[in-house]
Amino acid sequence: MARIDFHSNVSDKLEYVCRLTRKIWSATQEGQPVRNIVIVGEKADLKKLDELLWTFSGTDFLPHCNIEDEAAAETPIVMTDDFASPALYSVPHADVMIHIGMQMPPNVPALVERFPRIVEVVTINEAERLAGRERFKAYRDLGHELHNFDQSKS
Repeated sequence: MARIDFHSNVSDKLEYVCRLTRKIWSATQEGQPVRNIVIVGEKADLKKLDELLWTFSGTDFLPHCNIEDEAAAETPIVMTDDFASPALYSVPHADVMIHIGMQMPPNVPALVERFPRIVEVVTINEAERLAGRERFKAYRDLGHELHNFDQSKS
């Protein structure tokens, strides 16, 4: 079973994802392969996230691109708006998936087979909170290891 982390009560989803991505990517131990990250969300959010990943820190560089980009296979952080994108299965990324959308992934068994760690980011927005609760219940009903990190307490 996959480990699925819910980061709940996030006030600024895109800023939070930038910090989380930096933390995961930079946690690679020296001499180990870089941890690859796939971020899945709505097109509008991904467009804003792309811009923010370039500008949120003056000292950090987080190499990223769209999953359809020709450099995606060599770029450690890729973004897509489609869980079923054929490009998702053509890139070697299989470490961490960060989900910033509201929809439940359509094929959870295939997703957890590919990604041993999934991070669900849930904001304080009521519609997103309700959708996050539904995803939490669905993952739990499938028997996955769930962890919740409540950001309202940070």
